[in-house]
Amino acid sequence: MGYDIARFQGEVDEELICPICSSVLEEPLHAPQCEHAFCKSCINEWLSRQPSCPVDRQPLTPNDLKPVPRILRNLLSRLLIMCDNASFGCTAVVKLERLEVHKEECEHNPKRPVPCEQGCGLVIPKDELRDHNCVREVRLMLQTQQHRINEMQCAINEIRRDISLLKVNCIIKSCMQDCIRAVRLANPSVPAVVETLEQDETIRWANSLQRARVTRWGGMISTPDSVLQTMVRRALSESGCPPHVTAELMENAHERRWPTGLSTLETRQSNRRYYENYVCKRIPGKQAVVVMAIDNPHMNDDMVLEPGLWEYTNN
Repeated sequence: MGYDIARFQGEVDEELICPICSSVLEEPLHAPQCEHAFCKSCINEWLSRQPSCPVDRQPLTPNDLKPVPRILRNLLSRLLIMCDNASFGCTAVVKLERLEVHKEECEHNPKRPVPCEQGCGLVIPKDELRDHNCVREVRLMLQTQQHRINEMQCAINEIRRDISLLKVNCIIKSCMQDCIRAVRLANPSVPAVVETLEQDETIRWANSLQRARVTRWGGMISTPDSVLQTMVRRALSESGCPPHVTAELMENAHERRWPTGLSTLETRQSNRRYYENYVCKRIPGKQAVVVMAIDNPHMNDDMVLEPGLWEYTNN
């Protein structure tokens, strides 16, 4: 809906009138093909009922609408208009481009925020001063604050419960690891049970890691040094990697343990094009990844190793 034409001083060019509401254009848009201009709200409401220009009926959709040319915007901005608060006693006449700024500053604006002088000091709209009650407003404000405090307390309690669950899970995980070791030592005749438990534990850990995309494979060219191995071992342990997996991954860091497709520099160079097919997981906090066999069943046997490999990357 546009501006009431009666609010303007002087004549208003017909090109600045919306064909739909017959008022002066507000937030104008135009149809690029026929160049007819409309108020934004008017044309959007029109197009919600029929996809055509209201003037010449040419096909038109909301996506076709464009801002009006600058010359039209300049003409609109220079029009002189009476303040919205004229009915409240304001006699100001300003350029249309200054209207919003003036309304915020206008002393006759009934919604202008003013401080309460009865004691509470709250800033409220001017037209609400008459019915303002300091005690009631302060009580409502305190109730709102108490509600927020209660919400924060509930959130804190949830966080505490989550922390407790994490601690319990850590204890359970530690107990499982102890049980696996105990079963292995006391019952060497039931390795299948132990292997199943270890496999489940390995899958859970691998699924907890973030997927990584490697663009440059630096760690495939040589065996990592002892300092790097120590750093990665610590990171694996901190990420929750099962101890037996950590030990095997560190053993697999040596070239002598690598599968045939990676065993020599020549084979690594010739197989480099296959590296991008690896599903890699990021070792948290380190510039390294693990390539777990359980994540890469699609790779040939000569490119994977149980339970996996870890590689230091350059990206």
